[in-house]
Amino acid sequence: MAEKRYILNPAPFVVPTTDGKLIEEHVGLASTGTGQYSLAHMVAPPQWSEPPQCPEFDEITIVVRGRKRFEIDGEEVELAAGQALLIKAGARVRYSNPFAEECEYWSVCVPAFSPATVHREDE
Repeated sequence: MAEKRYILNPAPFVVPTTDGKLIEEHVGLASTGTGQYSLAHMVAPPQWSEPPQCPEFDEITIVVRGRKRFEIDGEEVELAAGQALLIKAGARVRYSNPFAEECEYWSVCVPAFSPATVHREDE
């Protein structure tokens, strides 16, 4: 019998967090063992932020609702619902939601997100 050419993931891997952010990885290293790319659904609560990082992967963000702020190599960019942003590997980026409403978005990383390659700075 031939090897299956698909992976059915019945439920995402929920990444444990301590900052109130919901991270559900649907495809990637933690959920399906896929290293080439990852796909995650996230909800960032109001007033959320995380330390700067310099990932070794490209990251595409698509905002579904709310707004999200990015500081990319010293430049500030805001994304609203329906907008997308590609941040290339090696950029120093800080993600935040300094707004009053939560921000729901999807993220695609190429290659897949990994704690070993995100290079998050201590804060």
